[in-house]
Amino acid sequence: MRVFVTGATGFIGTELVKELIAAGHQVRGLTRSDAGAGQLKAVGGEVHRGDLTDLASLRSGAKGMDVVVHLAFSHDFSKFAQNAEDEKQAIEALGSAMEPGKLLVVTSGTGLASGGPGHLRVESDPPASHQAIPRRPEQTAKAVSEKGVHVAIVRLPQVHDTRKQGLVPLLTQTAREKGVSAYVGNGANRWAAAPLKAVAELYRLVVEKTGPGYTVYHAVDEEGVAIKDVAETIGKGLNVPVVSIAPEQAAEHFGWFAGFAGLDMPASSEWTRKTLGWEPVGPGLIEDLTNMKY
Repeated sequence: MRVFVTGATGFIGTELVKELIAAGHQVRGLTRSDAGAGQLKAVGGEVHRGDLTDLASLRSGAKGMDVVVHLAFSHDFSKFAQNAEDEKQAIEALGSAMEPGKLLVVTSGTGLASGGPGHLRVESDPPASHQAIPRRPEQTAKAVSEKGVHVAIVRLPQVHDTRKQGLVPLLTQTAREKGVSAYVGNGANRWAAAPLKAVAELYRLVVEKTGPGYTVYHAVDEEGVAIKDVAETIGKGLNVPVVSIAPEQAAEHFGWFAGFAGLDMPASSEWTRKTLGWEPVGPGLIEDLTNMKY
C-alpha cells in the first residue's frame, strides 16, 4: 500500500517508516528539513516537503494515498492550546484530501480517554472532554469518518526506549533542576507504557488490518507502572534523593506539569491484541529508564 506519514522523522515515525518499508509498503514522509529528507531517502522513503501548519502540503501529501498515518504533534506546552488547534486543522485537511474507503490513522493518547482516577481505560471508552486539555483528535477524526473515510485511532501510552519515555523526561528534567526525584502522595498512581519498536509494529498492523468505519486501538504493553517506581529509578540514575510531595505542594514543585504528575491513568490493550494479533515484545519502562544515559 501507499502510505503517507506525518511526523515521519520523529521519535515514533522514524521506527514506523522503517517498519512499513520492510513490510513492502511504499512510504511518503512529511518533512520540513534537509536532514529529514536525507533520513527518509536513506531508508527508501519518498520525501514530501511541508509541515503541520502548511495545510496545502498536508492535502497534497495525502492525495492518492491508500493510508495516511498522522503522528505529528508539537509538544511545546507553552502553546498547548494553539498546538491543539493546529492538530484539529491538520486532521481535517488530511481527511478532506482522502477518497472514501481509504484509511486515516490518527494518534491520540490513553490519557485522553474518559475515566476517573484508577479506571482501567479500554478501547471502547469515549474520548474525554477536559477544559484543561484542549486536544480533540478523536472527535475531529470522527467527523472525517462520517464522510466515508475509514478511521483508526491509536491511543498511545508512555512510549519508551533509552532516549525518550513519553512524559517521563519531564519528571527527569524536574529532578535535575530541583535536586530531588519526586512523586505525588504515595506514588501509587500509574501510567501505561509500551516499548518503541512494539508501538511501530502496532501501527503497521493497524495499517494492514483495519476495516471500514471508526476503530480505536490501544498501543499498551504494561497496563500501569507506578510513578513511585519511576521516581525511584530516576533518583538512582541521577544520584539524587527520592521524596514524596504532598498533593497541595505539587504545583509548586512540578509547575505546569503538576496536573500530569499525579494522574492515575492505567490502560488495557486486551481488545487490540486479540483484534490485530499484536504481541508486544521489548523492555519495560523501568528497564529502559535504568539503562538510559543520565
